[in-house]
Amino acid sequence: MINLHYVIAPFNTIWIRDYGQNCVYRNDVDSMIMVDWIYNRPRPKDDTIPSIFGREFSIPLYETSQAPNDLIHTGGNFMSDGLGTAFSSELIVNENPTHTVAEIDTIMHQFMGIDRYIKMPVLPYDGIHHIDMHMKLLDEETLMIGEYPSGVSDGPQIEANLQYVLSNFNSVYGTPYKVVRIVQPPDANGDYPSQAGDYLTYTNAVFVNKTVLLPTYNNQYDTTAIRIWQETLPGYSIVGVPSSSIIGASGAVHCITHCIGADDPLLISHQQLSNTINTSSPYQVDARIQHKSGIQTANIYWTTDTSQVWQSASMTLTNVTTNNWTGFIPAQTAGAIVYYYISASSTSGKTQVRPMPAPLGWWKFEVSGSTGIALQTLQEFSPAYPNPSHGLTCIPLNILQSTQGRLSLIDMSGREVLEIHSGNFISGEKNYFFNSSSLAPGAYMILLQTKLGRSAEKLMIKK
Repeated sequence: MINLHYVIAPFNTIWIRDYGQNCVYRNDVDSMIMVDWIYNRPRPKDDTIPSIFGREFSIPLYETSQAPNDLIHTGGNFMSDGLGTAFSSELIVNENPTHTVAEIDTIMHQFMGIDRYIKMPVLPYDGIHHIDMHMKLLDEETLMIGEYPSGVSDGPQIEANLQYVLSNFNSVYGTPYKVVRIVQPPDANGDYPSQAGDYLTYTNAVFVNKTVLLPTYNNQYDTTAIRIWQETLPGYSIVGVPSSSIIGASGAVHCITHCIGADDPLLISHQQLSNTINTSSPYQVDARIQHKSGIQTANIYWTTDTSQVWQSASMTLTNVTTNNWTGFIPAQTAGAIVYYYISASSTSGKTQVRPMPAPLGWWKFEVSGSTGIALQTLQEFSPAYPNPSHGLTCIPLNILQSTQGRLSLIDMSGREVLEIHSGNFISGEKNYFFNSSSLAPGAYMILLQTKLGRSAEKLMIKK
């Protein structure tokens, strides 16, 4: 209990994500301030919480309460990469009719440091129009997106919004966003929001240092969601929080929590290295590393076997203006998988690692060593799960080049029994889902046919 600090104050509701304060750093890593928007609900006690937190922790509080900087906003409809890009639904526009979009952008820039504010159409069935009910920023370049069965509920609009983002915006690194798909399940009655069902979601999670608090609903989908989070964020502790009792009010773990930022942040921002065919030259690792006292040392730790000793390579400051540090991992032989993380220490003595759970967590890339990529390596299955299957089934797929094609389920006679996906396959890792509960038990093949080639995987379905 030593790390708990209780703040006793009156409030109206549990939705502190929406009415709570937002932490912002001056000059990226300097002194912290708090920003309080005009709350979009008539709940006077809730509206006092940011000022109470500001006094409790002696942190300056700035409010967007006076014209021309008056702005109505809500925390569940705001996500930022921490480097100047933010996302919201167009609820932010609808609730500020006295401001133009340009004026909203200006206020967010002046108070929050947002240089690029991406806004997406609201969804037809989510009620509150908060993006944390169907998406999550996992890092500077990775979006977790909730996915419904094809054509169901908010699925088509979520997909349209995602395609809008991918077609018009790159990550802060100038490359396309990576996308991780995760199921949006039906409620306990089997209903989706378009059928007046509750808005169950696995994106409404919150990071607490090396832990992710994930809403769970005591259903068959929980284990799949936990596994997707674990595979996406190796080393993090994924802790399920039963949320069935509150999800009917359109909120879960993210909605009832808010953060107070570190008072002495050491920033490490790094774009994960991609798979490579290079077996002769060292692999360059760049990272933006900052601390208000300056950076004393930075190192890369790497290995091809996480059960063995990690090797280290020093990094040097190569661009003072952008705070870029550079180091190199030695070239590896074909077939190697390289795991690595970055550690840095400030002049004042603080040390930080990224990913945060390192060395239990890491980034990785594979060295293929081939000068010509075979078709089968351009599209790869990871094992579908659960296998044997009965009910929701997840098919992890890695496409190295965007293409057109068809993903289907084939019985042993060669007959297609289910079309899982048809059309665009976007480059990167993506999970596809289908429900096998209505299919006859037996052996099947998951078949992927695209312009890149043909891949197949065996799947057993049980009663």
